[in-house]
Formats: sequence, C-alpha cells, structure tokens
Amino acid sequence: MELGAAKNRVIVYDAGLCTGCRYCEIACAVWHCGRIDVGQSRIRILFNDENRTEPYAAVNCQHCEEPLCATVCPSEAMHKDRETGWVTVNASTCIGCEMCRAACPLAVPVFDEAQKVAVKCDLCHGEPECVKHCSSRALWLAPREEALRVNERFYLGAGGNP
Repeated sequence: MELGAAKNRVIVYDAGLCTGCRYCEIACAVWHCGRIDVGQSRIRILFNDENRTEPYAAVNCQHCEEPLCATVCPSEAMHKDRETGWVTVNASTCIGCEMCRAACPLAVPVFDEAQKVAVKCDLCHGEPECVKHCSSRALWLAPREEALRVNERFYLGAGGNP
C-alpha cells in the first residue's frame, strides 16, 4: 500500500475474529527492533480468561483527532501529522517523561528502556505489519470514520460486535 492510500486510516480490531495468536505483536516487534520481543511491540494483545465470548483485546494507537498524548507532551515530541492524520513521536526531542502514556486513555505509548524514549504505533510508515500478518483478519486498515463506528460498537456496546 502506498502512503497516499494509508492517509487518515487507522488500524481497526474485531475481537470476534481474534484467535490470540500474537502474530501481530511479533510482526510489529520484528519490524521495529529486528527481533521477536513482544515487549517491544507497539500493539498489545490482552488476555481475559473470564470472558468466553471475547477472550482477547487488542490495544493499539487510534491516532486520535485530538490526541491527549500530544497535548501533554512538554517537549512537543509527540505530534499529529496533519497530512497523514497519524500521531508520531520524534525520538530526538522526547525526554522520556512518560506523560503521554499517562494521558492516553488506552496507555498506548510504551517506554523504550534502551532508547529512554516513548514509542508507539507509526503504522509502519503506511503498511502496518500487524495487519499484514493477522491470519484471522481481526486487524485491518480502515478510514477513520469506519474505525470510529466499529470502536463505538465494540467498546460502548452499541449494537454488538463489529
């Protein structure tokens, strides 16, 4: 997929399709740090053994219209790209305070211990590895409007599963 096709698109997750295989985490970690280390993944799969209907949940950046992470960033390292709609981190200006993580409703930014900076989904510069490697098709790239509808149904329970 070329950059133009990925503009203003975000990753959408369908819990009903997720098998909990964690391939998305592995693909993300390998792409970003060159090794299988799910602790380095920018997407996280949470397990809920008590919920038989939806035992898994994906936590990933929604590249919010008004990103709280960017609002609270004292060094302005976290910012929203107006052309693509993506919220990105400039590692050279990040001071590692983790205020972005505290402000994010999903606690998406992760602190990279080696680099001492916040990291988060960058949509793999337009071709998200997590989406490409999701064998169950529980992840896909969609226009922001579709993502909002799916998330509303999934997270707010308005109308059942996506």
